[in-house]
Amino acid sequence: MKKFLKITGISLLTIGLAACSVTKESANEQTEQSSDPTIQVLASFYPMYDFTRNVVGNEGNVELLMPAGTDSHDYEPSAKDMAKIQEADAFVYNNENMEMWVPAIESTLKEGDVTIVKATEGMVLLSGDEEHDHDHEHDNEEGHSHELDPHVWLAPSLAIKQVASIRDQLSRAYPEKKAAFERNAAAYLEKLQSLDDSYQSAFKNAKQTHFVTQHAAFGYLALEYGLTQVPIAGLSPNEEPSAARIVELKHFVEDTGIKTIYFEENAKDSIAKTLATEAGVDLSVLNPLEGLTQEQMDRGEDYISIMEQNRDA
Repeated sequence: MKKFLKITGISLLTIGLAACSVTKESANEQTEQSSDPTIQVLASFYPMYDFTRNVVGNEGNVELLMPAGTDSHDYEPSAKDMAKIQEADAFVYNNENMEMWVPAIESTLKEGDVTIVKATEGMVLLSGDEEHDHDHEHDNEEGHSHELDPHVWLAPSLAIKQVASIRDQLSRAYPEKKAAFERNAAAYLEKLQSLDDSYQSAFKNAKQTHFVTQHAAFGYLALEYGLTQVPIAGLSPNEEPSAARIVELKHFVEDTGIKTIYFEENAKDSIAKTLATEAGVDLSVLNPLEGLTQEQMDRGEDYISIMEQNRDA
């Protein structure tokens, strides 16, 4: 809406002379005259995209910034991506512990009248080291480190809070669309509540409460549903465990009677496969939902369907 409205009713000469000087006031005036009230919303990675599109509905166009199958931990926006963000009316992201590049561009986006929506606004996050007490040698480690665990969306009970936060922040930014946002969100929150209820029921009397994962993405899920996550590596899927850690986990799996080790389809799974082979247990997929493949999206899979698969696994 923002960029479209800035062009409406302006001559080509005016565009050439004043493309960079349209004021917020003139944009607001043109908003009232526009026949296209939809907003353009960009969401950082898949869960934020799915949450946002279920809030916005027909009130706007919601696009996904990161390409399907992208490792969101290592993603850095290109110049083209930055242009897309600046062209949007609103940008929705999880938090700066996942999208670590957002703080560096936040002031630029605000100056460009881009509404910034942080989905974990006001939520208390787990420490980045809270889920794994083993030691890692970080001196030669590549990629990012996490001060806090960003994987909030993997607990349906907390996904509910994220959707409500997205709804409320967008409603404040676009009060004329508040009723529609609330209506859309209510329908989606009902589905998320059913998902949460199914998780509560599935794990209420679980005999085995420990589960071994490829990386420490499921700390919130474990905390919310009375489980204990035992990660092979840390918060990044690219983190490599030491040989001593593999031996330690092998003994742990044998001692606790764990029958399955969980790996991720879209990340390196060689370590998980090695551990499963050495411990003589099965392998199964546990999807962190950091990025669906294009094939999954084409099949119509979404946050709820993938989280149902995770529950059943």
